[in-house]
Amino acid sequence: MPRRYHVLMVSAALAAGCATNPVTGKSQLSLVSESQEIQMGREAAQQTLAEIGEVKNPGLQAYVSRIGKELASRSERPQLPWEFHVVDDASVNAFALPGGFIFVTRGLMTYMNNEAELATVLGHEIGHVTNRHSVSQISKAQVAQLGLGIGSILSPTVARFGQLAGAGLQLLFLKYSRDAENEADLAGFRYALKDNYDVREMSDVFKTLDRVEAAAGAQGKLPNWLSTHPAPADRIQNTQARLDTLHQSLAGTKVNRDVYLQQVNGLVFGDDPRQGYFRNGLFLHPDLRFQIQFPSGWQTQNTAQAVMAGSPNQDAIMQLTLGQGTPSAAAQQFFSQQGVQSQNVSNTTINGMPAVAGYFQAQTDQGAVAGLVTFVSYGNATYQIMGYTPAAGLSRYDAVFRQTMASFGPLNDPAALNVQAAKVELVRVPRAMTIAEFNSQYPSSIPVEQVAIINELTADGRLQAGQMAKRVTGGVR
Repeated sequence: MPRRYHVLMVSAALAAGCATNPVTGKSQLSLVSESQEIQMGREAAQQTLAEIGEVKNPGLQAYVSRIGKELASRSERPQLPWEFHVVDDASVNAFALPGGFIFVTRGLMTYMNNEAELATVLGHEIGHVTNRHSVSQISKAQVAQLGLGIGSILSPTVARFGQLAGAGLQLLFLKYSRDAENEADLAGFRYALKDNYDVREMSDVFKTLDRVEAAAGAQGKLPNWLSTHPAPADRIQNTQARLDTLHQSLAGTKVNRDVYLQQVNGLVFGDDPRQGYFRNGLFLHPDLRFQIQFPSGWQTQNTAQAVMAGSPNQDAIMQLTLGQGTPSAAAQQFFSQQGVQSQNVSNTTINGMPAVAGYFQAQTDQGAVAGLVTFVSYGNATYQIMGYTPAAGLSRYDAVFRQTMASFGPLNDPAALNVQAAKVELVRVPRAMTIAEFNSQYPSSIPVEQVAIINELTADGRLQAGQMAKRVTGGVR
């Protein structure tokens, strides 16, 4: 297509896609309708919950949802199908999906200290939705693709929203501009203030998040806060500027420290070993009672749906997932996929357990890949263990794949089977004491520096008599 037609199409798309930002009243590029925005967000939210999972605590979920929906009802888009979820992830973060689907990680909940802080965080994420920041970014990306001749914003596929909905979890990693973050901060400040929260607590959230990142704690499956948000120094300053120009008293506004802390009492802190954990490449799953040894030096990750490992050269991947049906049925389903060619498929055993294994080759957008896959029956379930690499490199990794798959077996170590997650525990401080004295009298399984952070105290800070404080007990040592 000649270049002038691309220019005309881009211009037409821009002209047709201008909308008014519901919060600022300014003109904003938007090639996505509200119904499409909601559809995109709902599909990505379903994928998020499937991949990461919710914290199994109905009381906590209802608490966060109640606060979030009250804030959203005071926003410029109260009609959206707002949902609020606490996801079971150790990273310290919160994020918003288009259409009103808001998520706070378990990790962030354990680091905050009162309801007012939570309200400003939820308000910030609500602000991204009300300002339609995700929609604006996606619209710009679609125009960029159009200008490059990659696709047409008017194409039937995009009109049906299939391409956008397919973005899935990529929406979690959108990086907003500084202006967008400032808009979301301002919105969160306003929404919390409207609901009579003490917005002075907003600065403490940013300070805590900065300290968490500096201490490099709580890795999780999701990126930490500073991976998706700008540095907090300017945001603390902007919050203070808003407070300085606030012409109303904050006396009597809600903080609700003890109410909030009771909600996080007993919450898992850090990664939950009951859902599987690594020990020098050995993956142990206490609840499912199996173990598997991944290659030394490989990058590993445990998610709700798969355990994965990548080679140091990033040219080979191994993953363990649940299969469907018996090993034979799961193998038949796998090898019958279109484009998958099988070789040497046979029945076998792994550590006495019935299995089906075979080699495969498949064509992908990045070229041909080849690998080995094994389906093994254990504990009333079928596990799929797969290793693959570019077709030319199979001979290099074949022995590694086979060795890893052969290591799958029952977990019998009592210490591993009985491991418990670290959890937040509340203590009513009997007398004024430093954080060091508190940690000495009520020891934690995390460093004292981290105890100070979760209580929003400096290293030489003091707890007051009668104050509720957090410590962490249990976990893998």
